[in-house]
Amino acid sequence: MLQISFIDAQFVPFLIAITLLSVSPGVDTLLVIRNTARGGVRDGVATSLAICCGLFVHATISALGISLILLQSAWAFHMLKLVGAAYLIWLGVNSLLAARRGVPLPVQGMLERSSPVPFWQPVKEGLLSNVLNPKTVVFYMAFLPQFIAPTDPALLKSLWLAGVHFVIANVWQISVVLMVGGATKWLASARFAQTLNAATGAVLVLFGVRLALEQRPV
Repeated sequence: MLQISFIDAQFVPFLIAITLLSVSPGVDTLLVIRNTARGGVRDGVATSLAICCGLFVHATISALGISLILLQSAWAFHMLKLVGAAYLIWLGVNSLLAARRGVPLPVQGMLERSSPVPFWQPVKEGLLSNVLNPKTVVFYMAFLPQFIAPTDPALLKSLWLAGVHFVIANVWQISVVLMVGGATKWLASARFAQTLNAATGAVLVLFGVRLALEQRPV
């Protein structure tokens, strides 16, 4: 009979590693900052939750072995990598265009003339940016098995570990949301809006290009 141990000797190392990963600057943090500045705390929190929901998709894929197929198939891995890279570049180009046009950041309650962003938009952006990121697939495939015992049901244990990652990542990202959401004076500045859009757009494009040009890991 299969048994599962949610808190075992490997849990603390997992907790430390996943916390360090969560607070490392990356695409997720950039997207949370951009969407908070664009649509306020509501959009930032929605983006964070959507990003972290994608973790359960990767955990399921890892447990079912689909990640192994991606790693073994150069064509499948390359196609997934290009889709994720294209989406990051698309997000980045949109931010760069907004910076060029001098589009202000629609801070909630401050720019009445700006059309509010539909609630589904930050949710879609957050979820797709995570689900379409092949690095997360590869990371989960290589990382999670180290913390799953032979007697553990792989899917259930993977989802539990993803749940821990979900909580930690959200605590960090929502803290970032609140910090950005409180900077109303800066966000009201047109110059700040242009600078943020330009910087975020450039970094997202660079992330996407680098992802597209990276060689398949051996």
